Formats: sequence, structure tokens, C-alpha cells
Amino acid sequence: MAENEKAVQAKKEKKTDKTAKPGFFARVGKWLRDMKSELKKVQWPTRKQTINNTLIVIACVIVVGVCIGLFDLVAQQAIGLLLGG
Repeated sequence: MAENEKAVQAKKEKKTDKTAKPGFFARVGKWLRDMKSELKKVQWPTRKQTINNTLIVIACVIVVGVCIGLFDLVAQQAIGLLLGG
């Protein structure tokens, strides 16, 4: 009988743990409030910084694209010479 009483007591404790946990919408609301407060702490870049960073990224993409293109051209020519075509 002692085992049954322990099992019943454990079930009661689990039920009280579930009631202590906030509901889904309460958790979502808390998450949204926390996210809003964290976003207020972010130091957002200025328009000038954003444009400058965007131009740097575009330039880097172009340079890397040209390098890959040149490597591909050289590799294609080398393979053509090796295969005799």
C-alpha cells in the first residue's frame, strides 16, 4: 500500500507543478515583452553606415566572383590542354 500512496502523492505533485507553469499565451506575451526590451538596447546603425556597409559587401562579392571566374577559366584551359582538346 505504501507504494500506491507514493504514486498518488507523486501524481498530485505533478499536477501542482502543471498549475504553477504559466499558460501558453502568458509565456508568449512575456517573450514578446522581453524581446522588445532587448531591441531597445540595440545600437542600430545610421543610414550612412548601412549604405557604406552594403557597398563594401557588394564590392567584396564582385571581387570574389571575378577571382572564382578567373580560376574557373584557368582550370578549364588547363583541363583542355591535358585532355588534348
